Amino acid sequence: MQNASHAQSHSQSQSHSGESTITDLGSKKSISKQRTFILIISTLVLGIVAGVSSGLLSLLLKVVENFFLGFVESSSMPGAFNVNRWRRFISLTIGGIIAAVIWWLLRNKARHVPSVKKSVKGAQMPFWQTIVHVVTQIFLVGTGGSVGREVAPREAGALFGGLWFQLIHRWGLPSEDRELLVAAAAGAGFAGVYISPLTGALFSVEILLKRVNAETVAVSLAMSSIASYVGGLIHGTDAYYAVPNSPFSWQILAFSIVASPLIGIAGGYFSRASSWAETKKTTGMHILWQLPLVALLTGVVALWGPEVMGNGRALAQTAMNYSAENSGVTVVIALAVLACAKALLTTFTLKAGASGGTLTPSIGIGAALGAILGIAWNYWIPGTPLWQCAMVGAVALLSASQRAPLMALMMVMEVSHLPIVALGPLGMATSLGVATSNLAKTTAHHNKPPQSF
Repeated sequence: MQNASHAQSHSQSQSHSGESTITDLGSKKSISKQRTFILIISTLVLGIVAGVSSGLLSLLLKVVENFFLGFVESSSMPGAFNVNRWRRFISLTIGGIIAAVIWWLLRNKARHVPSVKKSVKGAQMPFWQTIVHVVTQIFLVGTGGSVGREVAPREAGALFGGLWFQLIHRWGLPSEDRELLVAAAAGAGFAGVYISPLTGALFSVEILLKRVNAETVAVSLAMSSIASYVGGLIHGTDAYYAVPNSPFSWQILAFSIVASPLIGIAGGYFSRASSWAETKKTTGMHILWQLPLVALLTGVVALWGPEVMGNGRALAQTAMNYSAENSGVTVVIALAVLACAKALLTTFTLKAGASGGTLTPSIGIGAALGAILGIAWNYWIPGTPLWQCAMVGAVALLSASQRAPLMALMMVMEVSHLPIVALGPLGMATSLGVATSNLAKTTAHHNKPPQSF
């Protein structure tokens, strides 16, 4: 009797356990469906918001340029070439003074604005401080400051991603998904400015999240695609760099193999310089004189070389517009001086306290170096289009300086509307650029003198 009773009790226990397991599985499936639905809604909402914010920032840049310099940049007029030289000088000087005051107030009298990477990891971005910080970056570039503007839309995207998660978290989205949404929104902000969905997605996955799976790729790519479409509706979808439609041949592939390692080394050193500038960035009272001084110095250079102004678009487009038939020693010297000046002024601007990026300045510097080597190359192998040499230089230095080869490759492809056949030579340039920048970094580390204790 006791055995029968025990067996019946054991059977009932198993039955209840099975029912509990089925209930748990059903609950998990319900939660999974709810999470998927919320992620889809979040992707749509944040894609639209990031696209709108990026489009508005692009319009703001045009307003600032028109007010201070009397021109609006485009692929056909990428720089203030036809603006009076003294107006360029005054615009840069005034822009540096105003930006210095705003950033001094933000960093010393207001809540700290964390970086995008810190925001992805959980840091909260204060709303109004972040908005002012983002707008100031666009303002400085619009007046001619030598720094990239790609950080601003990323920060705006990260801000809205964090705010949206605070709202949606109460609907059942787990805390672990905050990182995904903020990173994807930051990439979408970038995509909305440059109409580059693959680049925005790769920035999220390759640089911020550092993990590749179906979920991160799907959310990031979808959000960046939506932001690109919305941003394009606001400020247009023209190619950021205007280049011819001539085909890519074996000559440019051979040029990539020869030139990319050299340009990659230069990219490695530019990366070290910009990292140093960010590490030693001025934040205290000294920003009130250092940033205006660097802006004034940029204005002096811009009296004769307006290509150094802005985020690097003018220098890159200038290098791409040259042809081998009409280039010689004078062009080589001019491009070399402009590339060096752009690298130094961008580094000094960041060191003096400005916030901004080095992505588009890297493209400008790399394009100039690629054109220089392309001119020399055409003496031995005539017929290689110089704009393609500039493209090789741009992607080699960009991939080397940003340490993100896939993002660099896709950005140059997307913003220039290049055909798919360009992946061959540009992919080779990307690989060799990154490899030689790593070699330069390793060599510098080994040659570093030992510290004394």
